[in-house]
Amino acid sequence: METIYLNPDNLADYQQMAKPNVMALGFFDGIHNGHREVIKTAFQKAKERNISLSVMSFFPHPKTVLSNGKTQVDYLMPLSDKEKIFAELGVDIFYIVEFDKEFASLFPEKFTAKYLVDLGVVHAVAGFDYTYGFRGEGNMDRLKYDSGGILDVTKVSKVEYQGEKISSTCIREKLACGNVDELSAFLGRPYEVTCEWDGKALKVRPHYTLPAPGRYVVTVRGLFHSQVLEMEVTKEKELLPQKSDSELGANQNGNLSIIWHEQIPETMHGPFYGENWLRGIVQVG
Repeated sequence: METIYLNPDNLADYQQMAKPNVMALGFFDGIHNGHREVIKTAFQKAKERNISLSVMSFFPHPKTVLSNGKTQVDYLMPLSDKEKIFAELGVDIFYIVEFDKEFASLFPEKFTAKYLVDLGVVHAVAGFDYTYGFRGEGNMDRLKYDSGGILDVTKVSKVEYQGEKISSTCIREKLACGNVDELSAFLGRPYEVTCEWDGKALKVRPHYTLPAPGRYVVTVRGLFHSQVLEMEVTKEKELLPQKSDSELGANQNGNLSIIWHEQIPETMHGPFYGENWLRGIVQVG
């Protein structure tokens, strides 16, 4: 998969190089089951036409830019994680558009012409609530019209779990409540963050969101081993593994993944040993 960072300075070059493609549109934070349905649909459309599949996303988050930095979005994953998952899902080109006020000021017709039609898009796929252009005036019901009738358009219906719409906002709300055990049903996998371990402390890498303060059952996974243990998230958003530094550091080094399973009830004191959790070091793979 090729990752392309688009901005006004290089847009014309990539327009000239563009070949016919099907494009999935969205911010795709967390790449949850709703996002996966959009990409799955776009993948099928590309396969039917025997052309490449592209994804267009944006960075930073529009809310941050439009609020002049006053609104800070709690990201669910960094761009590097998106790249990895998109590649696994069969995406050929990942466009990351530099979202700034100039881009936000584009009228819907101009966005469609410059960033879709001129980039070789013949079929656009997005969720039912996707918007684009100045003040989000563009939507999936007018996208074909805004393209001058050039684009085929597929609007993917709302994806729900037990009557609740699956969205990045919903996932952030569940994290804020500590309900990490519910996230697998929305993400299609447990929630995971990457940290750096320097032998003394765990530091969360940028563009991840930690769950609410509390105690959790997690898996800490390194390159060769993983451990199931108890992790505390403090009010200051620090991570405190309930295992001595020497025990944790003896088998881990550098980047570690933390996979969140469930929050430990406040009424439960002392070490937590759920009967279905394997504790200690286990081989990965």
